[in-house]
Amino acid sequence: MKIVVCLKQVPARDSLLRLNLAQTWIQETEISFEVNEPDVYALEEALRLKEKHGGEVIVCSLGPARAQQAIKEALAKGADRALHLEDPAFDGLDARGTALAMSRAIRDENPDLIVTGLQSDDFGFAQTGVILAELLGLPHSTIIMEIQVTGGRLRVKRELEAGWFQWIEMPLPALVTIQSGINKPRYATLKGIMAAKSKPIRKLSAADLGVAPGDVKPRQKITRVYVPEKRAQTEFLQGSAKEIASRLVDKLRNEARVL
Repeated sequence: MKIVVCLKQVPARDSLLRLNLAQTWIQETEISFEVNEPDVYALEEALRLKEKHGGEVIVCSLGPARAQQAIKEALAKGADRALHLEDPAFDGLDARGTALAMSRAIRDENPDLIVTGLQSDDFGFAQTGVILAELLGLPHSTIIMEIQVTGGRLRVKRELEAGWFQWIEMPLPALVTIQSGINKPRYATLKGIMAAKSKPIRKLSAADLGVAPGDVKPRQKITRVYVPEKRAQTEFLQGSAKEIASRLVDKLRNEARVL
């Protein structure tokens, strides 16, 4: 069973974030990066499927040179090889552009299953996986909490609202987006870290993938990022209990607009 895991490197959650001068995103200097949390669970699920059904796990990551840190971490945990999409043309892509570039790299691999995290910790759009499935013409399902593979078919458990779940059957090949908490991710062993040094990482540029700048031109962009202004204000209501209750209801309805 050939499984492709889409992996993204994002700013570490404990990093002190500052806005760039244009106020369109954060300054990416002097902060640390880590593997996107939902992608960590997606990788673990792929490795478990490989251990159960055999085959190989291929990591596909789009990003600058520093993304190799995330790729090597995945290889140390047990992935077999990796595809690294690195090109200045890939800077600032939206979800569609990212999915298009990845689709060109993954199509030639002809995988049985593609797994991605549900969403990224930085943007949180939850779009790349489903757009990738559409571009590859694959059936897909999202917010997956359990995966079963039987007789060339996929049976997955989806998380719905209000504590409900849904089981879906799909043919293979397919794509699924993984919800955090589906499993307990493993740590890389010393043996795995040493083995990762000899595992192949294939670098792919826009030219290698046949991607022209116009193909991945963003159709969606962030125009401004800002820190919410603090507007905390305390007001004491005085009077009888009846008067206070009446004024409180009025403020909740007309000022806070929560009633």
